[in-house]
Amino acid sequence: MIGADSLHHLSVEGLKQAICSNVETGAENPQRSGASAPGRCVQVCTGCFTGIFPDRALHQSVHLGYCRPCHPAPSAAGLTYRSSGVDIDEGNRAVELMKASVRSTFTPGVVTDVGGFGGLFRLDPARWRDPVLISGTDGVGTKLKVAFAADVHDTVGIDAVAMCVNDVLVSGAQPLFFLDYIACGRLQAGRIADIVAGVAEGCRQAGCALIGGETAEMPGFYPDGEYDIAGFAVGAVEHDAIVDGSRIAPGDVVIGLSSSGLHSNGYSLARKALLEAAGYSLDDVPPGLSHSLGQELLTPTRIYAKPVLALLREVDVLGMAHITGGGLVENPPRVLPEGTAIELNMGSWTRRPVFDLIREAGNVPMEEMVRVFNMGIGFVIIVKEADAARAIDLMERCGETAQIIGKVVEGHRNVSFRW
Repeated sequence: MIGADSLHHLSVEGLKQAICSNVETGAENPQRSGASAPGRCVQVCTGCFTGIFPDRALHQSVHLGYCRPCHPAPSAAGLTYRSSGVDIDEGNRAVELMKASVRSTFTPGVVTDVGGFGGLFRLDPARWRDPVLISGTDGVGTKLKVAFAADVHDTVGIDAVAMCVNDVLVSGAQPLFFLDYIACGRLQAGRIADIVAGVAEGCRQAGCALIGGETAEMPGFYPDGEYDIAGFAVGAVEHDAIVDGSRIAPGDVVIGLSSSGLHSNGYSLARKALLEAAGYSLDDVPPGLSHSLGQELLTPTRIYAKPVLALLREVDVLGMAHITGGGLVENPPRVLPEGTAIELNMGSWTRRPVFDLIREAGNVPMEEMVRVFNMGIGFVIIVKEADAARAIDLMERCGETAQIIGKVVEGHRNVSFRW
């Protein structure tokens, strides 16, 4: 009697029609259905059937209740947190599985071990004269939807760290410590451990410690199998060494550090263009790519902390920008003083094929592309022209791909493009 759109999934409408049809023909038991007369549609009972029926057409889940005869009687012990959907034991198992990853990030400033109420971190008084703490928070966005579909969860933690530490790096701060927040519908200890392993890897790349976090199991709030992750980074910089862009002037040079791909921005548009408009699957290898689309889309966001901190010790850096949401249009102006603008030469670097793939698949205007995506440049550094060659050489010795991509001109805190 269950209505299905195909052999693979059920639909709510098909289910209702099947039930109504059975009621009209007298196939449904009136006592169990609650129907008093033929032709009346009845509610679906999880006692009579199986539980939750996903409606893929509507991208939602319908949680079904019990009819009166099937309603379970309360046990003698009453309800429990576990029977309500929160498994404390599974949460404890997740903590045990992640402990080694977390401890692998600890630096000399970490005072507490895993499991305390708060993460304690001590600034070394011999290292800092007049430190200013800089904080940042961010998430991974709908890149997580790709992780769910591919069932790959050990890289999005790197993204969470990158999105935060690259932001605090813009002011010249050394990342000190990081905290994460993971929320899910049903906690799976192994999956949470994979996510945190990625967070730990990101922290090691950034040179900061993972000193705390929260994993929240929230049944009924997130669909089963899905989760969200957010991160929180704190760094420090000497007060007289803060990089704020105030000394930027026309004639200065803009250096771009290559991105590893889309990083963690623009995925709603990318998924719409590639998976819906073009009809690619994550296993496909589209033209221009040497690996699957899933691998390309899940490439972790590049973390620039160590090479940029090395640059700050050797070169007078005037300003920096992390190219995230808002792309090349909205991020560089955030560090420009009044009376200045940036002119970028779009032919001065090689874009990864995925950007043109998105543009062609979705017929996306180039003006939209540069406002949404990093277009192959994940981090921007502004220096005096005389310092440009030395800065690029140092970045390349640190393993970065760096090139002059533009210059500072007179203007009104905007970016113009030379195609």
